[in-house]
Amino acid sequence: MNVALLRAPNPGLFTGEGTNTWIVESAGRAVVIDPGPMIGDHITAIRLSLEGLVPVAVLVTHTHPDHAPAANPLADALGVPAHGCGPGPGFQPDVEIGDGDVIRVGEESLTAVHTPGHSADHLCYRYDSALFSGDHIMSGSTVVVEHMTEYMESLARLQELDLEVIYPGHGAVIKDPAAVLEYYVVHRKEREQQILEAVRAGAATLGSVVARVYVDVEPALHFAAGQSVGAHLRKMAGEGLVEIPLGADDWSSPVYPAERADTS
Repeated sequence: MNVALLRAPNPGLFTGEGTNTWIVESAGRAVVIDPGPMIGDHITAIRLSLEGLVPVAVLVTHTHPDHAPAANPLADALGVPAHGCGPGPGFQPDVEIGDGDVIRVGEESLTAVHTPGHSADHLCYRYDSALFSGDHIMSGSTVVVEHMTEYMESLARLQELDLEVIYPGHGAVIKDPAAVLEYYVVHRKEREQQILEAVRAGAATLGSVVARVYVDVEPALHFAAGQSVGAHLRKMAGEGLVEIPLGADDWSSPVYPAERADTS
């Protein structure tokens, strides 16, 4: 199986140099993974890269706007189905796929691996010891997490796959998957401890937790950090470590240590 990278020209704080679009080819057949946003020059580049090949499908890892909006138009233009876990903003799968589903590419196959956490609909695609990880794992950065318990479970699952290479949704190819996955797990556990310490020290809202824990992070990234902090707090509440009476859903959501006295 041959793998080629086309990077969408959508650089930014949350996309790095841009979204990675992967062209995966075997025996003259090809699939496109994550064609990205609707950028005409990028779609043209994808189509040019497919010259001489027979496209069989367009795959998306998840429906965030830097990954999926070009999938349906590109699939229609190529005359192939768009595959994904389910519908989302700007995307409607022609074929809904889930964990363990197989997409044949020439003489090889890609297997969908459901990895919720970054988003509920997130899929990775595995070929042998290689993984196309979307935003579940990125190169040079951790990721925003919407569902922390599921995310940690998904990381643990990937650690069992004996991977040799990861093709991420942003950044460079990852050639040391075991080390990167371990770093992700350790980082999340350390961040959770920092959040717990902040709450016990008096941070009483999601926003104040972010301000204490992410003091060295530029303010423009605090909103995204707040999503992961909220996910951590919901996980911790489920484990009895904190109380979030109204849920950690916005900047002013109240947070209390679980051992606080009930004075009502």
